[in-house]
Amino acid sequence: MDLGMAASPTADTVQSLRGIIQPKRESEGRSMKQHAAKISWLVATLLVLINLPAKADVLEKTMKVGGVTVQYKVVLPNNYDPAKAYPGVLGFGGGPQTMNVVDSVIARNFRDEAEKRGYIVVVPAAPNDQLFFEGGEQIFPEFLKRILADYKIQDNKFHIAGPSNGGISAFHVASLNPDYFLSITAFPGYLWEETPAHIQAISKMCISMFVGELDPMGWQPLMQKQTAEFRAKGMKATYTVEKGQPHRLDTLAGPNAHRLFDLFDQAQHGCGS
Repeated sequence: MDLGMAASPTADTVQSLRGIIQPKRESEGRSMKQHAAKISWLVATLLVLINLPAKADVLEKTMKVGGVTVQYKVVLPNNYDPAKAYPGVLGFGGGPQTMNVVDSVIARNFRDEAEKRGYIVVVPAAPNDQLFFEGGEQIFPEFLKRILADYKIQDNKFHIAGPSNGGISAFHVASLNPDYFLSITAFPGYLWEETPAHIQAISKMCISMFVGELDPMGWQPLMQKQTAEFRAKGMKATYTVEKGQPHRLDTLAGPNAHRLFDLFDQAQHGCGS
């Protein structure tokens, strides 16, 4: 045997080595493919997130008006641009009109549609626990002037809206400050100071009144009567009874809140029939 020559590997040895190397290569290949797939998925996810509209915050703010501290919240549109003018809504909560009620009415009736459609919504709490038709209305019009200084609102006019005490507040505040409003939406609500001067003040606004068929407060006859009187004077007013609904109207909340904003959109271009 020539000791200067290395022994040639046998066929069995070669086959054995192939059996060790080949699975290792296949395992490395699978690992690389899985790694590449994960990277592709992450990139695709990032691209989707980048292209989503920026979610706006609900801002909590305070303002001093005539020595009175007013707490309020502002809903801004997605991708809000402070240099751009947006349609605006002044909203009111029902009941005691506290900040808890402000949070509730924003979540139920205003936030989602405002953010999607490009509206600025401002909802104040009753200052010093005075409802907006029992003394709290004294913060207007200064409150509105200050809001208009902070945010660009189309034509410097708002839609005004709210449920229950918020609906009464909407009518009352609009009748005292008619130059600032395009429409009134009460769900439910009515003009509680039904004087010729108050009616004349809101005569050019688009008025929409909603009430539950099963509302135990008994507001249906009064709201229907007011609507008929408004229409008799040539005003654009509608009265809608929500079938099967109590005082709190789910048919205008959550996914149904689009009905409110359909009215706001319409009023931007003039009242319907």
